[in-house]
Amino acid sequence: MSDTRHIVFHDPGPAWVAGKPFPEQTGVREHVEHYRRFHAEGKLAMGGPFLDGAGGGMMVTEPGLDAGELFAFAQSDPAVASGLLVVRIRPWLAGMKK
Repeated sequence: MSDTRHIVFHDPGPAWVAGKPFPEQTGVREHVEHYRRFHAEGKLAMGGPFLDGAGGGMMVTEPGLDAGELFAFAQSDPAVASGLLVVRIRPWLAGMKK
């Protein structure tokens, strides 16, 4: 059985302040709370910020999550609405795993 998931990429948007650490960006707390709800519902396997200083982060959904539901959820993220982050979603096949 295939393990198809979606990867949610968050890139810095127009409201992102360059050089300011992720936790200090305005709206990050609301963004994290938004995705914690998704995680609590069993729809998110893991997620977090990139640590290379470029900003943004990514989320990996649980297998079988409906792409339309995910898109609507990602667009309703307060950090996306405010312009702090922009979002893109790509389908992914977990071809290798433990």
